[in-house]
Amino acid sequence: MDILHLLIKLIIAIGCAAAADLLLPRRIPGGLAGLILVGLAGVWLGERGFALLRQQFGINFDFLYWQIEGVLIIPAIVGSAIVLYVVTAFIRWARYSS
Repeated sequence: MDILHLLIKLIIAIGCAAAADLLLPRRIPGGLAGLILVGLAGVWLGERGFALLRQQFGINFDFLYWQIEGVLIIPAIVGSAIVLYVVTAFIRWARYSS
């Protein structure tokens, strides 16, 4: 993986995390650094989850294959939303449990 591909993946990850932030009414902790981490984790989770669903259940919809530079967009947004939900749920749990 060259530096250009990594930068493109990083920009797409930021966009996917921003889209997840719009879908979920929760605030991303950490500002821009949190946005980048949620986006990268979401891209990874979305691509792995989509590959597993495709392999196990044969999901084959055309819109799930939309991609920019090899990054699947819809699974990345869904993965970012899941990561954002889990992170903010743990933060709320830790804040209100003590």
